[in-house]
Amino acid sequence: MNAAPIVAGVGARRGVAAAEVLTLVRDTLAAAGTAPEALTALATVDTKAAEPGLTEAAARLGVPLLAYPAEVLAAVPVPHPSAAALAATGTPSVAEAAALTGADALTTGAPGTARLLVGKRTSGPGARATCAVAHGRTPHHLCTKETS
Repeated sequence: MNAAPIVAGVGARRGVAAAEVLTLVRDTLAAAGTAPEALTALATVDTKAAEPGLTEAAARLGVPLLAYPAEVLAAVPVPHPSAAALAATGTPSVAEAAALTGADALTTGAPGTARLLVGKRTSGPGARATCAVAHGRTPHHLCTKETS
């Protein structure tokens, strides 16, 4: 059985350093009780997909960088929407919405079943990045009723 996907959604300002992204992703995974080796992908809004700090972080983590249009991310309900993110990217959430969207996209179970393990976190004072971690569901996580 394949493990359910673990996706780190990442929002970033232009010019963010890969080291800042890597530290934030690793810290957020630790807060989720998840080892970096369990990470399946990074995910972000499509307008940030070519940001060197994000592409380098994904490469150093050995995972793909998934990118989704702002309209797709804007349709995802999240616990911590941001007016600043909406103004900058066209979606009120990048990190949380991208994590959930990516985990759902990689899930072998029913779509729409991913859940956040850790909500949006920032990389600290003067933060240039945000991160959230979501866990997809696999069929064995879905409840079924056996009949006798």
